[in-house]
Amino acid sequence: MSSSDADKLMIKADKLTKLSMTRWNADWKTATVLYEQAANAYRVRNNRENAKIAFEKASKGQEMLSSPWDAAKHMESAGALAKELGNLTEVADFYRRASELYILCGRSQPASDALSKGAHALEDGKPDEAITLYTDACTLLEEDGREQMAFDLYRDATSVFVKLEKYSEAAELLLRWGLAADKCNATHSQGKAYLSAIIVYLYAHDFKQAEKCYNDCSQVDAFLRTDQYRAANKLISAYMEGDVEEIKRVAQSSTISHLDHVIIRLARKLPTGDVSALKADATDEHEEPLDENDLT
Repeated sequence: MSSSDADKLMIKADKLTKLSMTRWNADWKTATVLYEQAANAYRVRNNRENAKIAFEKASKGQEMLSSPWDAAKHMESAGALAKELGNLTEVADFYRRASELYILCGRSQPASDALSKGAHALEDGKPDEAITLYTDACTLLEEDGREQMAFDLYRDATSVFVKLEKYSEAAELLLRWGLAADKCNATHSQGKAYLSAIIVYLYAHDFKQAEKCYNDCSQVDAFLRTDQYRAANKLISAYMEGDVEEIKRVAQSSTISHLDHVIIRLARKLPTGDVSALKADATDEHEEPLDENDLT
């Protein structure tokens, strides 16, 4: 089918959806089939812009026919074409709409997947929007009790946070991942998430927050029985001792080598600042206060 034939299909379909003196009801059933045919014809001929418009109209048609699943599929196709065209604003809009349509079907997994596809497409051009889509995708699965299916999303979002040097946000998301892992008894993933959060804080040279994170995570019994806990303990201890060589040694350990690549890269650069002051602070805290009444 030529592009001119596809154009004719679009014109015919548009007429069927518009009311007039002779047409009191829109014929969405026939029009939708024509939009779908036109969309596929445009795509075959690599006419992305017109294909995107046709898929968007086909999605509207399926929605009018009370078929949100097919409407969502067409909206995803429009989103993929918008990505190829470099229209990032439309990418976000189309994939969000696809997700909403999947939710109408009661399907959290494809709804989350749609947001994830949009986020992946936006990572380079609109990283902040990508993070929003990733976290919204996680929320959909968490609310449906499918936390384990969100693990890759936490990982991808963390990577974007680190690229943007938003380390506090990255650590907070890792802790959220740890909580999700706890809910589905994924102890190994939980340990990795907690250790990763501590490493992120250390990389940001925020030892107080890293220590607080370590202490909070240590309240979780399951974490105390993991190799990740032992590695975290050694790291915190090395920082408190101001032992640069020990910090580097722990950062090279097999436990840390089995974390996600983005976290391994951060760990290999530890320490990122002067740790000698930490040892001095620790020493001061352990010194007994002067008793002014003791004259001996």
